[in-house]
Parts: sequence; structure tokens; C-alpha cells
Amino acid sequence: MRLGLAMGYGGEPMEEVLPVIRHAESIGVDSVWSVEEYGPDAVSVLGYLAAVTERIELGTAIMQIPARTPAATAMAAMTLDVLSHGRFQLGLGLSVPWIVEGWHGLPYERPLRRTREYVEIVRKAVAREERVAYDGELYRLPYTGPGSTGRARPIRSEMTPLRPRIPLYLAAIGPGNLKLTGELADGWLSGMYAPEHETAILAPLDEGIARAGRTQDDVKICPILYVAHAPTAEEGREKLRPLYAHLIGAAAPGVRNTYTDVVIQMGYEGPAHDVRKHLAEGDKAAAANAVPDRLLDEVALIGPIEAMAERLAVWKRSRVDTVILLDRDPRLLEAARATL
Repeated sequence: MRLGLAMGYGGEPMEEVLPVIRHAESIGVDSVWSVEEYGPDAVSVLGYLAAVTERIELGTAIMQIPARTPAATAMAAMTLDVLSHGRFQLGLGLSVPWIVEGWHGLPYERPLRRTREYVEIVRKAVAREERVAYDGELYRLPYTGPGSTGRARPIRSEMTPLRPRIPLYLAAIGPGNLKLTGELADGWLSGMYAPEHETAILAPLDEGIARAGRTQDDVKICPILYVAHAPTAEEGREKLRPLYAHLIGAAAPGVRNTYTDVVIQMGYEGPAHDVRKHLAEGDKAAAANAVPDRLLDEVALIGPIEAMAERLAVWKRSRVDTVILLDRDPRLLEAARATL
């Protein structure tokens, strides 16, 4: 099993995180992933890291689809691949409605169709086999709609890509998105995964894989794991309860919480409804307390490093290709590398 390191949300001083990344590279960690919400962008950080690392793979987890046109994403991907000498991996995702609409000022609509068309255009642009023309329901190249000059023609990138197909991962949750990932992507970036429940979790992904005539080996499974260092497992759980209560219990009119669906799929229907009820009533403490211990133990790494290493041995026996740790402790990276 491969090991990855995720950078944190909100931005980190590079002088603090770079020594961790360099240490990760020196001990054989396979990849480092930049994240993107509404702080630092996922691209600039990797451009810097491409210049100061030599071997470790560089991925985005994720570049937000609504933040860039497909062509802009293709340009960034080709550039990062050249700068890193072929170490780049493109992770894409739709983000969430409140960021898409509140930060980017765009409607969160037709997510499955948007993702499909976006991926197809990005792949065409990167392949550079021909001028890119696309007649989709949401994207049309060249644009000929209202306000068009009527003089545009299909364009092919001026830049010759280092690789005509850059590995493309989708961050997806919910059965429809997972089926699409199985059809289109080279890998899946998961935010809620447990080896004990992977048959149920992966059923939609496998359905998409089969529908496209692919095999399970064609789609790499790459969960991002939250980590809570603590002297005991219970102290570690207490650190993560509020986060998972928010993930499971967040609700908005007209928007389905697919994290809730996944937790129910794992067999935690009662607790999931309890978490949502408490949050709806404004009782965050009760919502956090309703998150089951066993769920936290299954989806995160908790407690002392020795216990985390033992837990990673269970992950190693799963279908997961790469575990991506959202952590900064060099000792955990070393223990994880030794275990995996």
C-alpha cells in the first residue's frame, strides 16, 4: 500500500510544512497532496513544491471544478506535470454548494453532468491530439451562445504535454458520483472510508467500473484520513467528535448530505439521525456525543502512534491503494511507512 501526506486547509507557513514534506520524501512517502477550499489555491503550492522536491508525487485534493474552466485546469495540469518532471496527479471535485455559490458566485447545479463534461474536455485538452471542440449540455467549445462574436474556432494547446494522459482522480461521495468515478477516473479521493465496510461503500464505484468495461485495478482508491494524536483512544476521539458531527449532521434546504448516507450505509443509521437531530436543535455538544466511538475508530487514526500503526495494518489488507494522512508528525509518517 502507498502512503500520502495531505497539506492542511487554510494555509500553512511553508517554512513549517516544507521540512515535513522533505522528510516524507526522504523516508519514501509516495505523494503529497495540496487542498483547496477558499484559502490557498491547490496549484501554486505544488508549483513551488515541484522546484524543491525530486521524487515525491504531487497531487491536488482537490482542484475545485467550479473555480476554473476546463481549459484552465488542463493548462495548470500540463504546466505542473512539466515542472515536476511527470510527478503530477490531478484531483478534481465539485466542492460543496455553500462554497460554490458563496465564494465563486456560481449555481450548484447538475453536478454529475458538469463533472462528466469537465473531465472529457480536460482530457481532450491535455491529449492535444486535435483542436478541442465540445458540444455539451453545460460546456460548449467554442462558445456560440448569447454575446458571442461568432468568430471563435476550436483551439489546440500551444504547449506540448509531457504526458498525453495525466492521472485524474475524482473526489466523490454519494452513489451517483461514485458510479461516475468508476466510469471515468483513474482514482477516487474519498473523505469517508472504512475497510470494514468497503464492500458496501464500493458497490456504486464497482457498478460504474463494470458499466464502462473496466477492471477494479483501473481505479485507485485513495482515502484521506483525519488523525488525532492523544495518549489514549478516548482522548483522540474527543478531538474528532465535533468534526464528524458536523460532517454527518450538516443540513441545508434542498441539499442532500451524502456523508449521512455513507454513515447509514456503514450501519450507523440511528446515530446519524441523532446527530442530525441535535444539530438541528442547536445542541452541538449533544451532536458530538452522539458520534459513535466505533465509527471514529473505523474512519480515522486515533490515539498513540503505536495504535495508529496497528490500525494501518488493517487498512493494508483492504482494496485501498494509497492512504493519505492529514497530519504533520514525522514519527507517524515513519511508523506508517514501516507498517505499509
